[in-house]
Amino acid sequence: MDVRETAGTAGSEQGSTKGPKIPVAVFVVIVVALQTAAWNVASHRLHGGVDPTYFVLSLFLSINLLICYWEACLYLRRDYIAQRAEYWRERGAETGRPAAILFLFSGIPVGSILSPTAWADVWAAYCVYDDAYTDRRTFGFNCDVGNGFATPIPSMVLLLSMTTGFLPAVVAGILGVALFWQWVYVSSLYMVSFYVSGGHRAIGRLDRLVWVWAPNTIWVVVPMFGLYVAVRLVLDGTYAVLGR
Repeated sequence: MDVRETAGTAGSEQGSTKGPKIPVAVFVVIVVALQTAAWNVASHRLHGGVDPTYFVLSLFLSINLLICYWEACLYLRRDYIAQRAEYWRERGAETGRPAAILFLFSGIPVGSILSPTAWADVWAAYCVYDDAYTDRRTFGFNCDVGNGFATPIPSMVLLLSMTTGFLPAVVAGILGVALFWQWVYVSSLYMVSFYVSGGHRAIGRLDRLVWVWAPNTIWVVVPMFGLYVAVRLVLDGTYAVLGR
């Protein structure tokens, strides 16, 4: 049986399930690709080329902007997530497939694209791997909520400055140091807290690697690269590190 036939509809218990649907994974790729492309087209027109360093950071920051919305949904639908988490546990047990895969291939109604209830399923499915997101007292819950509300505007300002140079490079670099360092630190601390709390014992080794360690490692490694770029902006006083 196809994954899409067994996954159900994201947020189907409260959101509208009528009308055309789009697989979650396809929607995510489209949103991130459009954001990244827009920034890089603007950069190409202004500077005559696409710099690899700029591309990596614009891709990362575009992904973060989407995740920030999901993290806002985590706060707005915090009670619903605890209920919905059980649904994804049951679906995973019934199908023998990872809950994350089931969610990514589930269909979200086009009319519910901006629904916090629909995107609460991001966290409900992830609760299969770390149930800290059903408890608002945990570090995981609060660090993600904090990122969702605190970093969208600074991320947009940094992206705009890296693209147009409207801020002095030193100022943009200081902003970048603040942003990228907090991602390095918080993501590292989350992985430590996941291990110390014993959360790693509740799931298999492969699930830990694919759904916990791998994504959080990316959220450490890429910001470390971003931190290097930000420091260069401060020390050089120019945008040369971005090919300007």
